[in-house]
Amino acid sequence: MLVYLRLLKESFSFALNALRTNKLRTFLSLLGVTVGIFSIIAVLAAVDSLDQTIQGKLSNLDSNTMYLANMPFGPTDVPRWQRETFDEITYNEYKTLDASLSEAEHVALQLFVKRENIRYESELVSSVNTVVVSHEFADIQVLEFEKGRFYNESESNSGRPVVVIGSEIAKSLFGEFEPIGKKVRLFGQKFTVIGVVKKEGSGLFGDSNDVSIFLPANYVRNRYGDNNPNMKYIVIIKPEKDADIAGLKAEVVQIMRTKRGLKPDEIDTFFISVISGLQDLIDTIIDSLNLIGWIISGFSLLVGGFGIANIMFVSVKERTNLIGIQKSLGAKNKFILFQFLFEAVILAIVGGVVGLFLVWIGTIIGSNLTEDFTFVLSAQNMFLGFFISSIIGLISGVVPAMKASRLDPVEAIRTGM
Repeated sequence: MLVYLRLLKESFSFALNALRTNKLRTFLSLLGVTVGIFSIIAVLAAVDSLDQTIQGKLSNLDSNTMYLANMPFGPTDVPRWQRETFDEITYNEYKTLDASLSEAEHVALQLFVKRENIRYESELVSSVNTVVVSHEFADIQVLEFEKGRFYNESESNSGRPVVVIGSEIAKSLFGEFEPIGKKVRLFGQKFTVIGVVKKEGSGLFGDSNDVSIFLPANYVRNRYGDNNPNMKYIVIIKPEKDADIAGLKAEVVQIMRTKRGLKPDEIDTFFISVISGLQDLIDTIIDSLNLIGWIISGFSLLVGGFGIANIMFVSVKERTNLIGIQKSLGAKNKFILFQFLFEAVILAIVGGVVGLFLVWIGTIIGSNLTEDFTFVLSAQNMFLGFFISSIIGLISGVVPAMKASRLDPVEAIRTGM
């Protein structure tokens, strides 16, 4: 054991000597390993950070939440021309589902409308993300409130002119003043502010709740009617805790087909998307990004491996005399082999450590530049960086180390003189 510790120490000394003696050559050779490790770990860290952020945004939603619409939220086999002929989801269909579904905990209606301007006295916020939903929405997508509350069933059903605003909207309109109870102007009418949503950061697929406003769906329905071509309806269904998801989905399909009078040979003229399916799609995208990162970084690692091998071949040539002397004094082939292998691994790890250091600096800078997105360099990725560096060094040093271990001591001494 002491012999191998001494061997490791000597190999480390030789590696440092190579770094000191041939700085430019070593730098250029290790650059490939550094770039390769930096590329792989940077991609993995960025993808992990993205995945963590997305999962955090989805954590407020039940993974079995269903979205009923006349358009798909993911890939579909139904051609576009056919999808465009499907009828919009209607308010009556929403009410039927709300009254009929046996294992649904909450059923909410959402209308997609154009952005609106919101004004308070002389302050104006233009093109605000306007979320038009029934009162059940707050029970499906859990909202935390900085102040006030969400509108209740009575306010929702009657279409009262009440509004819930995001934290950034509240800051822009009211500054440090109390927003609850204030009258803001929307759709040419005054709305009473009854709640301010707690600041949450960037949204998953666009605007976050911080820059959004929420108002009752029935207000918009009462104002514009149900047949307005500029409005899109969807129904959001949250299953009960122990519900049979497949059974609930089949029940939705049955009710909708009956409601629309579809014949057995006709396809569904609506789509049911489930959050878990979205998560599967996200996981597929994450895996693809990781694979692309590995492929691109692999070329840099290949160049780095050749660089390490080059250093080791030069090192063997420069130390041929020393190898001969070591062998003449009784050093075994295995000792010489491990000496050069350790040196190759140490050199590769040096390049890997530099790459990891650059990633670490990058995560700090990136996190400071983005308020709502935190870059994460996990211990797993750091270990992976060290492991890959070691493997690259091991593979790159095998041939030079074997060449050194097989040198004839007499020829080695004569050649090195």
